[in-house]
Amino acid sequence: MTDKAEKPRRGSSFDSFLQEEGIYEEVNAGAVKKVLAWQLAQALEKGKITKTELAARMLTSRAAVNRLLDPDNPSLNLRTMEKAARALGRKLAIQLVEA
Repeated sequence: MTDKAEKPRRGSSFDSFLQEEGIYEEVNAGAVKKVLAWQLAQALEKGKITKTELAARMLTSRAAVNRLLDPDNPSLNLRTMEKAARALGRKLAIQLVEA
């Protein structure tokens, strides 16, 4: 039986497929937003913090918090994410990685 590492790879990576389709950036941005929304929701749950309380801490509306927590809402800016992180006693960390 041959080892998996010895078998030649067939096809392309999923990232390559998305790039060929011209939708890589859009799909990647959507995935990042979904992860951030999930992480915020988890922090709210862990801290037993309501959306209303988070909005008050951020000095914003509950509607703005709802948009932030909506994984399908693509609007997102760093200032709002930073405010949410601080309101939850967290720090926002963003990094550039090799493509």
